[in-house]
Amino acid sequence: MVKKNIMLKIKNLHAKVEGKDILKGINLEIKAGEVHAIMGPNGSGKSTLASVITGKEEYEMTEGEILFEKENLEDISPEERAHKGIFMSFQYPIEIPGITTTNFIKTAINETRKARGQNDMPAKDMLKMLREKCDLLDIDQKFLSRSINDGFSGGEKKRNEIFQMAMLEPKLAILDETDSGLDIDALKIVANGVNKLKRQDNAVMVITHYQRLLDHIIPDYVHVLFDGKIVKSGSKELAVELEKKGYDWIKEEIKE
Repeated sequence: MVKKNIMLKIKNLHAKVEGKDILKGINLEIKAGEVHAIMGPNGSGKSTLASVITGKEEYEMTEGEILFEKENLEDISPEERAHKGIFMSFQYPIEIPGITTTNFIKTAINETRKARGQNDMPAKDMLKMLREKCDLLDIDQKFLSRSINDGFSGGEKKRNEIFQMAMLEPKLAILDETDSGLDIDALKIVANGVNKLKRQDNAVMVITHYQRLLDHIIPDYVHVLFDGKIVKSGSKELAVELEKKGYDWIKEEIKE
């Protein structure tokens, strides 16, 4: 059996936002090739965890460490983390009128290449890659000439983010409530994209409140976050149980 590399290792992570303690001792290990789902009630710290991993500045890490491919991320800027291969899709993607999807992605790819000491991607290679990823994700190429998320439906915004992820080929993709506001068809498109991009050398963290996304993106592990800590971990079946019973039984278990 091939030994899988540890992509992300989080040890005793504590973090606060605006002076309030949100994460209170998170331990988590994600290996290459794995899909981990983070579930939990609203306010449990799910989005904070994603924001701290990606280095958002308003989140203060007060204790513990985050290692990405054995490198401590503490003093590394959000841009550098992105260049190292950490990608995050947002619950509410922003609109950028006047910047086309193609130009946005071209800039992002070339900035990453520059950070790695490489030259810009040749235009013909970029074009070929854009076409291939459009085909892979069933995206109409006209989509590429539209301004980023400007006038996009909820489903189009999410599909655009998965397209960005496909083009950037991150090592760790964090999907933060990607399923919020999606109808079932849009949900399937997003899930299909994520599944097609899964490889043995990358990893995915799916943050979700509901189990329905996990019917389409099958996780290897499910973790329940409650009051800033991971209180339970299990397989896909744990997500099904949460859907049936809600989160109250977890709260009761913690009290015991």
